[in-house]
Amino acid sequence: MSFARVRALVVVGVLAVAAVVFVIVALVRDSQGGTTAGGGCPAGAPMADVGLPDDPAEVTVKVLNGTGTPGLAESVTNEFKNRRFTTQKPGESKSKLKGVAEIKYGPDTVGKAQLLRAYFLAQSKMTYSAKRKGGVIEIVIGNQFRQLATTTEVNQSLVEVGEPTVPPGACLKPADKDS
Repeated sequence: MSFARVRALVVVGVLAVAAVVFVIVALVRDSQGGTTAGGGCPAGAPMADVGLPDDPAEVTVKVLNGTGTPGLAESVTNEFKNRRFTTQKPGESKSKLKGVAEIKYGPDTVGKAQLLRAYFLAQSKMTYSAKRKGGVIEIVIGNQFRQLATTTEVNQSLVEVGEPTVPPGACLKPADKDS
């Protein structure tokens, strides 16, 4: 065997040993070992569902008119109904809203509220309340509202706003095993 071959085998052997040592060190020092979604959640913290719905029919909305324009809540409710959302009877807001819209949601509807935010092109005020229970999201329409976004605009807005995040003080709700 020539000296060049021996030298090549030694170099390859040293590189193989170095690779094995590197992998073992990486596995031993792995700080993510045993970490699971929702682990370390304080007792009594609300479990937030951050999953985006597959179908708008999974989202229940109640539209409130926060403007002086009569019939606006009914009109927006019909628009949501035409887009296959589940709707409740519209109503009037106790206070007037100066912005586009305010979306009021709780831990059960974090992901669904993110979808609704896209229908207002991320220009709505998001109001999270850990005490809000149930699957109904209230939308207060403000005086700067013009129209709901088109399907293409909603998809673009969803990309811009990104994935829903767990609100402060809440924990990630574990995913359903059967989905």
